[in-house]
Amino acid sequence: MFTERRIERHQLPSYLKVFNRFTDRPVGFLGNVSADGLMLISSLPMLIGAEFELRVKTLSGDGQVQLIDFSARCLWCHEDLTPHHYDSGFSLLRAAPEFAEWEQALRHYFSFHPLQTSA
Repeated sequence: MFTERRIERHQLPSYLKVFNRFTDRPVGFLGNVSADGLMLISSLPMLIGAEFELRVKTLSGDGQVQLIDFSARCLWCHEDLTPHHYDSGFSLLRAAPEFAEWEQALRHYFSFHPLQTSA
């Protein structure tokens, strides 16, 4: 059985909400993200094999709300360790160009960077 991840994922706090792009209703929280996919933590199980139209809302550098839309297919879903929560893995199908910028910004923000020392 597949036990090792081929794509590096970055863990994110549970405050990054993911919305249904058409209804604007919350679907869950971002668990982690890569350039090719994401893990969603939700209160309901997600349908495996289904394609979802999703949206993330972020603030741009000037404080304006930025909408990042993307389509993703659910590859797996199982119950989380937290009761009444489910983890679902998604493969990214289509995304606005801002998705890649957002993913890179999250990776940078949540990574450790060595301090620059003067010689």
